[in-house]
Amino acid sequence: MPRQVDHEGRRRLIAEAVCRLADERGLEGVTLRDVAARARVSMGAVQRCFSTKDEMLAFTLDHVGERIGERVRARVVRAPAQSAASALGHAATEVSLLDPVHRAEARVWLAFVAQAAVSPELTRTLRTNYAALEEVFTHLIAEGGADAGGGADVDAQREARTLLALADGLTAHVLIDHLTHDEALGVLDAHLSALWQRLTGSPS
Repeated sequence: MPRQVDHEGRRRLIAEAVCRLADERGLEGVTLRDVAARARVSMGAVQRCFSTKDEMLAFTLDHVGERIGERVRARVVRAPAQSAASALGHAATEVSLLDPVHRAEARVWLAFVAQAAVSPELTRTLRTNYAALEEVFTHLIAEGGADAGGGADVDAQREARTLLALADGLTAHVLIDHLTHDEALGVLDAHLSALWQRLTGSPS
């Protein structure tokens, strides 16, 4: 019998190859031929998985976003007894990709963000990923306000969008060494502390 091919597994294998190449040379240096070589599959195998390079890049961006999203969800549900404030802090730290072990992932993510500015397909994928993260942040901020008995004047969705934008900005600033890891964490912690002060109605 002919050998069965795990197409989804192969697509993820190819996506990982795209990530490694993008980390090394940016998306402009990613070619189908190089991806095939890095993934150790034939050009035909790549073309059977993806009809175009844009489709391959969109899948890879979704793959990276899914990986980040899984870590966020794991931090949120790992300790069910944790407060919404603690869960939001963990989630925002994951999204910011501040941990040195995520430096390569940060380079890849920002390469895709830049490319999405001129690629409608990547734009759609990126917006879907951001929408999912925004939903998690909004839920945690609203929950935190309800738990604290305050937050009536706080727009949870707007605060979630602000936090998401801050996280992306910190990713870039750490990546180019404008901020150190600890300095970026300090900025994030200060923002979150001010947010929870508003939610609880405590003085700043």
